[in-house]
Amino acid sequence: MNPARSSFPMMLATTVFLAALFLQAKKITTPAILLQNNRDGQPGDTVSALGRKIFYTTCYTCHKDTAGYLAPGISVLSLMTPRAVLAALNNGKMRQQAASLSEIERKAVAEWVTGGKLKSTVIPENAYTAFSLPKHGRSIFDYSGWGGNITGTGHRNSQQAGITSSNISSLKLKWVFAFPDATIVRSKPAVVDNWLIVGSQFGDLYAINRKTGKPGWHFAANAAIRGAIVIQKHADSAIAYFADFSTNVYAINLNTGKQIWNKRAGIDPQSGVTGSVAIYAGKVFVPITSTEVGVAVDGQYNCCFSSGGLVALDEKTGNEIWRYRVIAEAAGERGKKKNGKPFFGPSGAPVWCSPTIDAKRGLVYIGTGENYSRPTTNSSDAIQAIDLNTGKLIWSFQATSGDAYNVACPVFINCPDKSGPDLDFGMAPILIKRQDGNEILLAGQKSGVVYALSPNGGKLIWQTRVGKGGMLGGIHWGMATDGRFVYAANADNIAGLDKRDSSVMASPGIYALDLFTGKIIWKTPSPECPDKKGCLSFNSAAPAVIPGIVFAGSLDGHMRGYSSMDGKILWDYNTARDYDTINGIKAKGGSIDGPAPVIADGMLYVNSGYGMFGEMGGNVLLGFEVEEKSKK
Repeated sequence: MNPARSSFPMMLATTVFLAALFLQAKKITTPAILLQNNRDGQPGDTVSALGRKIFYTTCYTCHKDTAGYLAPGISVLSLMTPRAVLAALNNGKMRQQAASLSEIERKAVAEWVTGGKLKSTVIPENAYTAFSLPKHGRSIFDYSGWGGNITGTGHRNSQQAGITSSNISSLKLKWVFAFPDATIVRSKPAVVDNWLIVGSQFGDLYAINRKTGKPGWHFAANAAIRGAIVIQKHADSAIAYFADFSTNVYAINLNTGKQIWNKRAGIDPQSGVTGSVAIYAGKVFVPITSTEVGVAVDGQYNCCFSSGGLVALDEKTGNEIWRYRVIAEAAGERGKKKNGKPFFGPSGAPVWCSPTIDAKRGLVYIGTGENYSRPTTNSSDAIQAIDLNTGKLIWSFQATSGDAYNVACPVFINCPDKSGPDLDFGMAPILIKRQDGNEILLAGQKSGVVYALSPNGGKLIWQTRVGKGGMLGGIHWGMATDGRFVYAANADNIAGLDKRDSSVMASPGIYALDLFTGKIIWKTPSPECPDKKGCLSFNSAAPAVIPGIVFAGSLDGHMRGYSSMDGKILWDYNTARDYDTINGIKAKGGSIDGPAPVIADGMLYVNSGYGMFGEMGGNVLLGFEVEEKSKK
């Protein structure tokens, strides 16, 4: 969320349901009915008793099953794995809230709230296969980064894809790889020769044979890997670059799976990385967001100080070249909260998305999110162009002003006065040359509006509304373009819509817009699933496009192939089920959210599982193959 999003991008709204997992609240009385249904073990089970005590004295205020969208209720938490809860506390979004808890206390809560025992499932040695890279240059099937190229188009040509409108109906599941103990699968795989390089919820980086699904090697990073992996090939060597959620940036030798360098890129103590790195001209560009958006739910926290940003590191050493802070002004005291304590600002404007490179103009483009506190700035909810050599701001286009929001809204004390609608640019901007030879910059906002801007100064060319928008509405993780149309996935989840304008209706689905005018050429609504309990039929994940076909996933677990000409659904596969896996790990699919699928050489690679905000958890990477390819 990239991805981006508030954007997970990529997405600011992605933070909403996890934001208060370990709020240090005052002691409360546990309702009798919940005590009767607790998850305690036998008498004397001190770990379980400790977990229950901590949960009800420090967490329950925000994690009641009636707590609405502010945090997942206890019934939702119970469906997670103990390892997933512990990871959130140790080095994920909740690390600040859990800072005062000991490791024993964190483990106790993770076990009690999930009803399971902590364990780290290990892929058996006999599941691995030998890893090797051919001694040649770049393959036509190689693919990496958020949009597959430095301009972020999300497009593959016919030769690269190997999937067509005439053979898409023959796509069949070939293999399933399971990420041990995971509930969220959101790292976008890179393709390098016959291998996929992909990260995971717990910081594991895997090399997976893209034809068989068998792992070749494994590397352990320090925190969750949320974004795409970027590959740089030089003669007989290849290096993988990525960032973890704690802003550690890595360079990994693909031949050995060993670390070359590791540097922290964070701007502030609360900095994080949800997006994907980009590489150009010897620099690794790292997008910086901030966990203050969730930490602010703690009324004792002094809100807010951090800023989004972009950091450029040296590709060979990891040394910092420059850093850009979206909010240049340092935060200071700006008024009082209802309890008489000070508010601080300006803050926020996180960068959830992957940077986009404009080699011709020497620019790198980013999208920013809302301010966390007041005063608001003209750099929030904006598309910005930065000099890729100096880190200096060249131009900025702000789509929504006055948007001050954090997860304390609307009821907790750190919510700014007149809180905003939370309308980030969570997706990576797209640079594309139209058929008339002119280049435009495309960006989709959580407002439900698609913009076309001039790369020369950021002047607005056209704008088109495709959805109602809101915290969980509009365009989250991205769009894709083939040079003729731009294809947008509009979420418009009813749980988090912008209610300011009642004349605009929610309209989730996939849209195709003309690059010259912004006119909607076709739209295909998200198919509903009324017969499935708890099913969410919204398109939040980024799409991918190949000649004739747009692939897009849905929160109901379906991956669909749409005709790029008229939006007709050509292929549909429900990934939300249990699987036998190539690596012998227990597995199931779930909601599809976050990055676009990856397409290469007659195969389609799909992440399935997104156990956040009421979506269906899962832990699989699926490899599909067209019948013609399988016969070769």
